[in-house]
Amino acid sequence: MNNDEGILFRRAVEKDAAALVALYDRAARWMQKHGIEQWKPGDKDVAHFVAKMRDGEVWLAGDAEGRIIGAYELWWSDEEAWGVQPPVAGYVHRLMVERKTAPAGTGRRMLEHAERRIAGSGLPRARLDCVSTNPRLIAYYQGAGYRVVGEFPHKEGKDGRVYGVILLEKRLDRLSVV
Repeated sequence: MNNDEGILFRRAVEKDAAALVALYDRAARWMQKHGIEQWKPGDKDVAHFVAKMRDGEVWLAGDAEGRIIGAYELWWSDEEAWGVQPPVAGYVHRLMVERKTAPAGTGRRMLEHAERRIAGSGLPRARLDCVSTNPRLIAYYQGAGYRVVGEFPHKEGKDGRVYGVILLEKRLDRLSVV
């Protein structure tokens, strides 16, 4: 378990999948309440998170009392949004914060944790994508040092809905490794 400014990080295991589903659904409801058309409650189930644990990494952020205050997925490829790429990046997905209990800055600490994981794997870039209709989130990632490197206008959700995503990337020079 890693400690980062009072946030404890640990890899998720199968028994954490139900808590991840609940965290995702709360984040999706918050987005809907605030008019953000991105995630939908019920879109990710236990099987989704278990599969991501097997194919990549899923990380939990916790507080000193052991409560989950956030989570993210780390993938080692993302052909769906980025196409076939050489192995030069890790891909951050589903950055989720427990809004009622997470201290300010938790999202940024989780991003930094992911970046150190990627750099520690010898890869020079962190990548992510976000729906193109969410300028506030795009600005958030840009404020964290990511730059827009493209757009994929025809990503298809599992419900068949087609939407655009903005592709963002950050160079990971001289990061301390987790």
